[in-house]
Amino acid sequence: MKNKHRSRTASVVLVVAALAVLPAGCGDSSQSLLGDFYVTEIASAQTEAKHVMDEALADSDAVARVNAAEVVGTTGRVDFMPKVQRLLHDQTPPVRFAACLAVGDLQYAPAKMVLGPLLKDEDANVIVAASYAMGRLGSTEYYQVIRKAADSKDQTVRANAVFLLGKIGDQRELNLLKSVQEDNYSTDKVRFQCLEARARLGDEEVLKRLWALAFSAYADDRAIAIRAIGALGTARAKEILGTKLDDTVLEVQLVAAEQLGRLGDKTGEAEVLAVFEKNLTSGIEKEAGERVNVLTALAIGQIRTAALTKYLPQLLKNESKYVRIAAAKAVFQCNMR
Repeated sequence: MKNKHRSRTASVVLVVAALAVLPAGCGDSSQSLLGDFYVTEIASAQTEAKHVMDEALADSDAVARVNAAEVVGTTGRVDFMPKVQRLLHDQTPPVRFAACLAVGDLQYAPAKMVLGPLLKDEDANVIVAASYAMGRLGSTEYYQVIRKAADSKDQTVRANAVFLLGKIGDQRELNLLKSVQEDNYSTDKVRFQCLEARARLGDEEVLKRLWALAFSAYADDRAIAIRAIGALGTARAKEILGTKLDDTVLEVQLVAAEQLGRLGDKTGEAEVLAVFEKNLTSGIEKEAGERVNVLTALAIGQIRTAALTKYLPQLLKNESKYVRIAAAKAVFQCNMR
């Protein structure tokens, strides 16, 4: 996307939609995606996806390790958790944060003893993530640490705390989330995260604000709103998501298609299929092409039609590690149901 389409806000949290966080510089996005490619060329999509994940969890690039931990947590792949557990000792705070989330999301009890030192980590973001994991493992008193962090002067800590309150799933947190959202000290990134957290908790009052945000002049803001609308998941939310398949920016279309797929609606298939059939990554900047391929893989993982999943083996062999990780996530999701 051109700069005029980018968001006026900073990244919302350390680890939210991690697979969309891409560094500059990637593989040749102009290469055609239409060539013949068969699963047998890489033995099997499952085998290749496991190989991609093994590499990512041990990658020297912290972003890759974050993304890989996120994949494990969201796809329920307990078989990778021993490697994720080792990331609790990682030198990079966002990696420790992501590993804590995976432990909590999968309620991985073997890691509980390792969480102790992280409850006093030098990074406050890691402390709230470790508290989330402890709460998910039964020590719910640690949720109070997250509630207190929602009032932190550090806006990233505050945003992460709000994000985790949404993940906990307790509607009793709605009053706190509304208070943080209305706090004059809260920045836009915190307020946006409050909206998504409230949507996760089923608060339909946020839909009007999210609807307006979904038509922002900034593409990144529209994508944020679309993910939050998807989290709400009501019939009206699905109607709004359908209108965003016609967005002027391809990346926003793909996010809308992904969210519709997550809600069991496959009407975004055509927009995703067009990436391949019309070779839409040809001629665009490398970084933008990489983002498109990542979002395409994520959408395939939610829509899961045969017309789309046949392209996953190809994406698993993409030159970009971030595309490969997203494709591995999609492969795992296709086997979840």
